[in-house]
Amino acid sequence: MAAALLDRFVPVDLGHRRVLHPGKFLWARAIGWMIALILAVGLAFGPSMEALLRGLPKEPAYQFLAHGLGCLIILGTYALLVRLGEDRTPGELSIRAAPFDLFAGGALGVLTFSAVMAILVGFQLYDLKYLGAASAWRGAGLALESGVFEEVLVRGIVLRLAWRAFGPWPAFVISALLFGVGHIGNPGATLFTTACVAIEAGVALAAFYALTGRLWLSIGFHAAWNFTQGYLYGAAVSGSDFGGSIARSTPRAGFPDWLTGGAFGPEASLPALTICSAIGIAALWLAWRAGRFSRPAPETSPAPG
Repeated sequence: MAAALLDRFVPVDLGHRRVLHPGKFLWARAIGWMIALILAVGLAFGPSMEALLRGLPKEPAYQFLAHGLGCLIILGTYALLVRLGEDRTPGELSIRAAPFDLFAGGALGVLTFSAVMAILVGFQLYDLKYLGAASAWRGAGLALESGVFEEVLVRGIVLRLAWRAFGPWPAFVISALLFGVGHIGNPGATLFTTACVAIEAGVALAAFYALTGRLWLSIGFHAAWNFTQGYLYGAAVSGSDFGGSIARSTPRAGFPDWLTGGAFGPEASLPALTICSAIGIAALWLAWRAGRFSRPAPETSPAPG
């Protein structure tokens, strides 16, 4: 079964044509293209998202629709620019692979965060109180947006193009550090929370991409983790409030923040760091066994998804 599952996955297509063609100053062209893609996706998404949130009715379902449309803008902009700048169909966004990978990533995200909360509550580090039914639209919209936006930028652009420029291991370090630093301005953030985000999420989400050759598993895990954390358990998500929730989880007083995550949330706790690091190492090992770090990426674009 494991072999059949791995057969579904493909090596990461780093891009080999047009701006990323082999030759002199490849590393400089890859980094320049990275910056251009980040700016272009950000400029396409930011103003469009603001316009959607202002223009659509303020009811939660319409606001969720705005977040969904914003995700389509992110994905569409990235796919178009890759097609134009790299002369390839972005196999990392294969539509055919999306349903299975999103479901698998989502299920793994729910189970992983639930395991973290089971430890925190079981060892009486957290109080968990059931609140009852609550609207899920806001939490689902924010989780979906963060999953798509951050995975496209950090894994699809930064990790992939740093890999093209410097190889896989420097790329993992660069993308993980940037992911951690990207959360340093959040409420409750400290150097320890930044390190947790960089190590547990930066490595695991990158490993999923390296293993599958697609972004969907990382997107599904990321979005499901945030939704489970913010809506199902009502805990802080990187220091932020995701709105209504069916429960409320708060760290108990008297325990150090490194053990509970403090105001930043359970993702900066020792249990989360331990569990997610183990998952990331396992995914890296599977990717290594599958030859993802030694086998060259395909020179030709994969068939359209």
